[in-house]
Amino acid sequence: MASQPRSATIKDVAAAAGVGIATVSRVFSGTGAVSERTRERVLAAARELDYRPSALGRGLRLRRSGGIGLVVPDVADPFCVGLIDGVLACARSLGEHLVLDAAHGDPAREAEIVDRMVEQRLDGVIALPAGSGAGDGWRAAVRSGARVVFADRALPGLPEIPAVLADDRSGVRTLVEYLVGLGHRRIAFLGAAAPGAAAGVRERAFRDTLAELGVTADEDLIVSARPARDSAYAAAAGLLQRRGDVTAVLAAGHLLGEAAVLVSRELDLRVPADVSIAMVDDVPWAELCDPPLTVVARPAYDIGYRACEMLLRDRPRRAAGPVLLPTELVIRGSCGPPRSPRTPAARAAGR
Repeated sequence: MASQPRSATIKDVAAAAGVGIATVSRVFSGTGAVSERTRERVLAAARELDYRPSALGRGLRLRRSGGIGLVVPDVADPFCVGLIDGVLACARSLGEHLVLDAAHGDPAREAEIVDRMVEQRLDGVIALPAGSGAGDGWRAAVRSGARVVFADRALPGLPEIPAVLADDRSGVRTLVEYLVGLGHRRIAFLGAAAPGAAAGVRERAFRDTLAELGVTADEDLIVSARPARDSAYAAAAGLLQRRGDVTAVLAAGHLLGEAAVLVSRELDLRVPADVSIAMVDDVPWAELCDPPLTVVARPAYDIGYRACEMLLRDRPRRAAGPVLLPTELVIRGSCGPPRSPRTPAARAAGR
């Protein structure tokens, strides 16, 4: 039987390039000084011999296994899909592979995932953190020496972990200004914080912008809903059934926007003739609605790409604040000037 061809070794590359083994090691590890001419000679010899450095051996020397971890709430969520694409594109361009997992909004599950990634000695972890309940797990990861970058969300009390976020405040402000400019005064906010909890960035921007424009925020129109379909639907249904005088709904996320569209159809509300609907996040179905939805587009791909760059190139360090990427108001057909609210009897008569 013919013997299997022997794989090239680092000694073979050193001999072919006319350098020492230590020089070849410096070229492939990226550590130590090597002239550009010598580096090109070593790489040419490696290509000629089809030499492939051992990732396992390099990981043992550096006490890292290589690769980066990415923790998201849901791999099927449209925003997460865009963010994952951005991280993948950046990781590939820098020669890294990706370990992906989903926590589904559960801080305990997230902590287990992060512990496993730290034990695997990955080069770093990017995460959309589950919430404030996950803070201790992230502190432990940082204390262990893991590099961490948050994407799309930042946790209070963890300023040492850098974050890349969409400028949600600016996006919501622009959308509220647009709705008020159309003449809306009874604007509902769908997706507020739970009673007793601190308001999020989007709710605060909604309230502050109305106040600056001289519009009184109606507390009964600021409705709490969890980021889940059942909760979003219940909140939207309760709001639109209870308050027939609402002229516009601002949904704080795409699940909430989806619920507002479904409920308006079930109640025979015409969009935008009876109620205008707009939401945060531009997802594929938003443009396919009839009419297409006005949205605040958030740069999911860019957030993922920049978070990966920060992790692998910039080396995470304590910063003055998160990196904010701009949002964009995309005006479509779902918003128009307010009209007089229709009574249930008038809707039944088609007037």
